Formats: sequence, C-alpha cells, structure tokens
Amino acid sequence: MASSIRSCYRTAMKPAGLYSGGTYRESESAMSTTPYVLGIDLGTGGIRVLLVNQDDGDINHVTTSQYPSDAPRPGWSEQNPEDWWTACCQAIRRLFDDRPDLKAEQIHAIGISGQMHGLVALDDQDMVLRPAILWNDQRTSEQCDEIHRRLGTDRIIAITGKPVMTSFTAPKILWMQQHEEPLYRSMRHALLPKDYLLLRLSGTYSTDASDASGTSLLDLQRRDWSEELLQSLEIPIEVLPTVSESQEIVAAISSMASHETGLRTGTPIVAGAGDQAAGGVGCGIADDSIVSINLGTSGVVFSGRRTPPHDPSGALHGYCHAVHETWHVMGVMLSAGGSLKWYRDTFEPDRTFDEIIANASDARPGCGGLRFLPYLSGERTPHAAPNARGSFTGISSDHDRSQFARSVLEGVLFGLKDNLELIRAGQPDIEHVRFTGGGSRNKAWRQMAADIFNTPVATVNVADGSAYGAALLAMTGSGRFRDVAEAMTSFVGTLDTLHPTSAAEQYATIHEEWQSLYGILEPTYTG
Repeated sequence: MASSIRSCYRTAMKPAGLYSGGTYRESESAMSTTPYVLGIDLGTGGIRVLLVNQDDGDINHVTTSQYPSDAPRPGWSEQNPEDWWTACCQAIRRLFDDRPDLKAEQIHAIGISGQMHGLVALDDQDMVLRPAILWNDQRTSEQCDEIHRRLGTDRIIAITGKPVMTSFTAPKILWMQQHEEPLYRSMRHALLPKDYLLLRLSGTYSTDASDASGTSLLDLQRRDWSEELLQSLEIPIEVLPTVSESQEIVAAISSMASHETGLRTGTPIVAGAGDQAAGGVGCGIADDSIVSINLGTSGVVFSGRRTPPHDPSGALHGYCHAVHETWHVMGVMLSAGGSLKWYRDTFEPDRTFDEIIANASDARPGCGGLRFLPYLSGERTPHAAPNARGSFTGISSDHDRSQFARSVLEGVLFGLKDNLELIRAGQPDIEHVRFTGGGSRNKAWRQMAADIFNTPVATVNVADGSAYGAALLAMTGSGRFRDVAEAMTSFVGTLDTLHPTSAAEQYATIHEEWQSLYGILEPTYTG
C-alpha cells in the first residue's frame, strides 16, 4: 500500500518507568523477559501508544504523536488519514528508541481504539480518496433528515438504538453520494478511523461491533450490518469491513508494517473498539451499577447494559459494548472540556487550566446568577441540535473573571448531569460515577461534579482509559484472560472518591433554572 509521508511531528512521551496508581516508578525487572501488549488510541488531536505489562497490568511507557485538523468550511472537520499513519509509526518507533532493551518479540498482541464515526473513503488500491470526515463535522443535517424520511425515525431507533446524527457515518456516505459523486463511484472501502490504522498495520479490512454501532448502519441486536438500512441508502455491503467482537484476533502485523514500525511480523491484532467502548473497558464498566464520565474535548456519560438498549424517544443512545454480548448507553456533549479550552484560549490564554479552575473556586456556587450554555459546536444529547450555540446569560457589572470561569465549569457539568439523569431514570441504583479524561485530574472540578451530580465521584487508577482498554482487549485476545470482564476485574480499580457536600442542594435548584434556558433560547438556533 502506497504511503505519502507529508511531515514529521514532534513526539512527546512520559518519563521512563512503570505507571501504577497514577504515578510512574522505575522498572524493577529486566525488560528482556517481560511480556507486553500495545494499546493504541487514535484520538482527535493525536495518537497515544501504551506499552503494558501483561503480568501485572502496569503501563511501562507511553509515547504520543500529534497531527492537525482542518476546517475547510464553517462546521466542517477533516483530517488526512496519512497523518494518522505517520503519527502511528513515529510513536511506535519512539517506543523502541526510548526502550533499547525492548524486543519486538516481547509484544504479544496489539489493540487499537479510536475516534468514532469518521469516514475514511478508499479506492481499489487502498488510496485515500478525500480527507476523513470526522465525528465533530456538522455538514450532514440534510442527509440525516433524508435518512429519517426514508425509513422513519422509529424504525431507525429500533434497528440502531438511536436516531441518525450529523456525527455518524451513514449521513457522511450519503453526503459523498450527493456532493462528490465521482469520488463516491471510486470508493471501494468505507472504513472507520481506527480500522484504517488496522488496514495499514495488517492489510486487513475489519471493524468491531462497538465502533460499527456508531455508523447508523449496524443492527444493534444482531451486532452486524443491517441489510435493511444498506438497501434503503443504496450502500453496497461490499464497501464495509467484516464485523467482529472487540477481543477477537482479526489480523497480524504485515511485513511492510513491520518495516515501518519495528513491530514483529505476525504479531496478533485484535479487532479493538471505538474510543468510548474502549474507555468503558479501561474504566471497568461492564454493567449498569457504575457510570463513567469521560471529560475530554467532548463529554461522554457511559453505562453498560446486559440487553440491547432501546429508548423510543431517541434521547439516550444505545451501542454495542466492547465486552462480548454486552451493550452500553451513552450520552454525549460535544463541547465539555472543549468549552474550558475555548474559555482559556479566548479570555485567559496566559493561564493554565489548573490556575483557571483555582481562580473559579473563589466564586460561590451559581456565580451570582451568571449561566453558561456549552453548545459551542451544537449538541447531541439530550438535545439533538447541531445548530445550538453557546451563551452566557445573566451578566451584570458585578461579575468578575472568577465567576465567568466558574460558570463555564458549572455549565459543562450541568450538561453532563442532563445526560446522567437520562441514564439514572433507567438505573436508579448507581453506586458512583467514575470520572476520566483530562478534566478529571483537577480535584476542585471533581468536587464540583460530585455536588452537581449529587453522587460520589471516583477517579480510576488508570489515566489512559481508551488506550488502556485497548490493551486489555489485546490481553484477552492473546489468552492472558478468559474474557474482557476478567481483565477489567484484575487490573482496573478506583483511587480517591469525593462525596457531595452541602452545596448539592443548592445546585439542584440552580440546575433546574439552567435547564429552562435551552427552551427559551432554542428559537434563536437557526444555523
């Protein structure tokens, strides 16, 4: 397969040593005999590679490499898949450079997780036809409406577990049909982002049920492509990869990929998972007793299910989990940590996130009536509103910077609480919420979350949830564990737990007021 290396990216890595319980420590044994797996996460901003000890679950080393995004028009979001491959090769090569005593033979298996919903269109030579259209691209509102008209919203929810959203893959394919017909006619393979990496590593076309369930083309109960949907949308099944379970070995490192990465030819690769399902594995979420919230650029509220979920209203979205014969429900905010980043970049670019949150802690809950709605990129749940926009309301001359910052933090958590309450309606006995992602690292924001959710909030002993989940899938596929549930039980646990304070009662009232603002402002969301 041809590859075009456009540019080199600066690669950052964690300090040498073993990672356990949130801190790194020096290696205590010779690496020459230790068995490892790789967990690879293809994120929106960069790729992350974990070297994980199969014996004790410790993260031995981490490398990362970044790549750019492009927005050729307002609301569009694209990346070049070649950049992903370049970054992947760099990160893996850096791993061997950093660990000269690490032998390729010690890596027993590889698992990949990745950003969901994106469309990678390839021709008959596996060449990329156009930049990948990403999960946060908003160009397909008309195509979503058309799909709903063709099949009916109720039928789509019954098959896929959710209505069609602009984030999903099916409307992107329809957009190519209608706006890039020559390219569409040349398309022989439609892959999801992580599955493009799998192809480059192995020459194999494959996906997993968790990632495929975010396309709006998968039958959620059967965990395979829906012939009814494909026929209605005139998408040939031949362009889609085979669907497997996440822990199944589906491929092996090719000789070409071995040359480019340094990995051993024949190293097994499991099917992997979409980043959210992999993150669920990395958080130890297999059933409905625990909820995880990933506070990254987007915000994801996640809980497992033993049976295929079905919410006729379409407010709560159902997916296949990376755990065999298990499903999950998920609520998604498009701008969670992204709202804080926007605030920092726009108003306080010289401050770190921790400094901004510390300053926000000086303000009282509710910020003197100042409210922030975090719909900077539209919204997915509970409001399917690609044209929604963010806003500050209740501003007075008395408000200061600390209150503006705190209103952003509160607004993000109120949006997550909306999603949490949707899940809680179907599972009232939630033990606690497991907080992950970049936003989870700040204790003050976690305490605010415990108060707003009125639920204990715990942190997980592994910071790299999606990549670590991919590593656990690789361990299971290689035979280290009999199933994914055993892998999670063995290596995933919690650290500190923060409990609600007296502020919880006050926040319950503020949240009700905050919720009313969406209905008031919705008529202004005209696109």
